[in-house]
Amino acid sequence: MSDNVSKGKDRSVSRIAKEIYSKYGILIILVIMLVGSTLLTPVFLTQRNLINVMRQMSVIFIIACGTTMVIISGMIDLSSGSVAALSGVVATGMMVATKSAPLAVAVGIIVGGLCGAVNGAFITTFKLPPFIMTLAMMISARGLVLLYTGGIPISGIGNLNVLGQGFILGVPIPIIIMMIIFGITWVLLNRMKFGRYIYAIGGNEEAAIASGVSVKRVKAMTWIINGMFVGLAGVILMARINSGQPAAGQMYELDAITTVVLGGTSLSGGIGTIQGTLAGAMIIGILNNVLNLLNVSPYYQQILKGAIIVTAVILDIKTKEIRAKS
Repeated sequence: MSDNVSKGKDRSVSRIAKEIYSKYGILIILVIMLVGSTLLTPVFLTQRNLINVMRQMSVIFIIACGTTMVIISGMIDLSSGSVAALSGVVATGMMVATKSAPLAVAVGIIVGGLCGAVNGAFITTFKLPPFIMTLAMMISARGLVLLYTGGIPISGIGNLNVLGQGFILGVPIPIIIMMIIFGITWVLLNRMKFGRYIYAIGGNEEAAIASGVSVKRVKAMTWIINGMFVGLAGVILMARINSGQPAAGQMYELDAITTVVLGGTSLSGGIGTIQGTLAGAMIIGILNNVLNLLNVSPYYQQILKGAIIVTAVILDIKTKEIRAKS
């Protein structure tokens, strides 16, 4: 009798622990990362280094905001790195031609939005799998980058670099933009019908159609917004490095997907939060920063990122199992 009671208590404790992890696991990992990083290197907790971490993660996080919406709706984007590069070099080219930073930023966002619109049109109209369509866009956009620049970096971008290197009241502008995009994404997902429709489509597309949701229109809008975020990220990226680099943005799409999945967004759609994505971006940013401070080889860093992707997917599967049983 006592053995049965003991086993029942063990199951209860195990279930509670699993529920806590499914709800707060990403925050627990983030706290562990902060404590561990502080112990590994005293430089980590300095104000200058923490600001540097936030500034470095800003571009990936802005891309990840769009990726979060795309994945929640049950799709995937492999083109964001190439689209960011295309948007960025076109924006720097516009800056060189017109000397107008606002116009250059607007053009970069428009280019990203157009790429997103093309993705959305082919996916919704011709029923192309998002994996295939965005893979094609990734290759095509990178080709357009090289065609536009001739493979030569665009220099002389003038005061556009303020967008990536400037400060407002001591806070780097990329961090300010990152938090604005975070706020916009949070409102879209949590305070608008559009966000509810995204969750509904990702959870059960057929049920969403039966409920009267215009799935094609919502998906198309999701891709356009995603593209605009990516375009803005590309402009900030080029402003940070002070030139239009045709090779920039490589593998950014995988960094964004890793950030989103690590933050608790399910690859099968319908589940995820932008707060989780922010926590995932902070974990990746802290990890990169600490490895650099410890002079760990970039080769090992790539291996570690691959392991993180696998771990994040395993956690996603386990979390779904926990939710299904509860």
